[in-house]
Amino acid sequence: MATRESVDMLLQQCEDAIRFAGDQLQDGRLQEHYNDDGYTNALEALENAYNDLSQLAHSANSQQREQLHRMRLQLQQLQNKMIINPH
Repeated sequence: MATRESVDMLLQQCEDAIRFAGDQLQDGRLQEHYNDDGYTNALEALENAYNDLSQLAHSANSQQREQLHRMRLQLQQLQNKMIINPH
């Protein structure tokens, strides 16, 4: 069973990745291809957070799984936006 603390820590990690990726997406729109490293790092952070969510969901209760699923959807949306709208 996933502890509340582990779920909260992972959700915070995801929010940090989302914030970082959002910043990089905005910077990428302004700087175009001059921001490749930050953009790539942001996509990697989103992917790592997504994978961590998937793993933790296996040991979570139903309420925690719902929280993790909503966060996973947010991560996927931002990943898709970053891929579809390349810097």
